[in-house]
Amino acid sequence: MKYCPSCGKPLSIGTRSGKERMVCMDESCGFVHWNNPTPVVCAIVERNGKLILVQSIGWPREWFALVTGFLEADEIPEDAVLREVKEETGLEARIESFVGIYPFFRRNQLLLVYHVIAEAGPVVLDKTELTDYREVPIEEVKPWPAGTGVALRDWLRSRGFEREFIPFP
Repeated sequence: MKYCPSCGKPLSIGTRSGKERMVCMDESCGFVHWNNPTPVVCAIVERNGKLILVQSIGWPREWFALVTGFLEADEIPEDAVLREVKEETGLEARIESFVGIYPFFRRNQLLLVYHVIAEAGPVVLDKTELTDYREVPIEEVKPWPAGTGVALRDWLRSRGFEREFIPFP
């Protein structure tokens, strides 16, 4: 953000509430870009003792991760995570448990992670977002040291699987 959305003047770095933020230097305007994190729902999708991991468009061929999506306005996280599972995989699911809240600083996101159980049926990927998927036995899943991978490690640990993070660029 380079210009104030309220008055159109250039923004500058200023200190507000103890942090450097982009602010409008026009005192009569007073706009502050707080840059609050974006809420994202994430699903550890389990089906028949396996986890469904998905690959987003543009990712390297070996990268697979959890189903994720943005929380929409006027939507509760539980509804959002089930909507995302349905949209991205074509599967109906039910929430088994809430795993936790995790920061993902690199993308300025707050991850709301759920464990969901998917019903039987074919996986039908949303080809506008995903290129592939894998169903991996829970005992073989390896977490990654960023974003949803930390939540996956914690979930695996709660199930008795102690896992080291795989190397991640």
